[in-house]
Amino acid sequence: MKVFGITGWKNSGKTTLVSELVSWFGEQGLKVSTIKHAHCHFDIDKTGSDSFKHREAGAHEVLIASQGRWALMHELRDEGEPELEDLLKHLQPVDLILVEGFKMGDQPKIQVVRPENNTEVLPQEAQPIVAIASDSTDVKPSDYLCNGPLLPLNDIETVGRFIAEFCSLALPLKDSD
Repeated sequence: MKVFGITGWKNSGKTTLVSELVSWFGEQGLKVSTIKHAHCHFDIDKTGSDSFKHREAGAHEVLIASQGRWALMHELRDEGEPELEDLLKHLQPVDLILVEGFKMGDQPKIQVVRPENNTEVLPQEAQPIVAIASDSTDVKPSDYLCNGPLLPLNDIETVGRFIAEFCSLALPLKDSD
C-alpha cells in the first residue's frame, strides 16, 4: 500500500484537500483509505449509547456493527498515542492511504500553505515534504524547506496526478481536449 500525507497548520485546508482527493482518486478507479490525526481528545461515540456504556465500564475495545458500517473503538487508557505505522496495520489493503496530519511522520507529504492563515515553516523533523499546495502563486516551496513543486491548491487533478506519479499509481491517461 502506498502512504502519502497532507499536512499543514490549522485552518490551512487539509481536510478539504483530502476529501476532494479521496473523491478524485475514486473517480479514477482507485481504492483510498484515510487516517486523520486529532490533536485533542475526541469521541465518536454518543454519551449513553450501549457502546459508550461498554467503554465506560472498562472495555479495552468495542466493535459496533450495523448493516451499513462497522467501527472499532480502542481505548488507550494508560497507553501512549500510537505511531502512524502502528495505525496503518489496522487498515485493509487499498491502492492509497492518505494521511491527514501526522506532521512528524516519515511519510512523503504535501504541506498546505495559505498565506492569509499560516506562514510558519514546519520544523525539519516534518520532512519529507515533497511539494507545497497553495492558493497563492507567491509562495516559494524553498521557503518551506521543500525542494518540490508548488501545486495549485484548488486544482485537485493536478495535485492528484502529482501524488499518483510520486507513488507510482497507474491512472487513466489525461484527456488532451
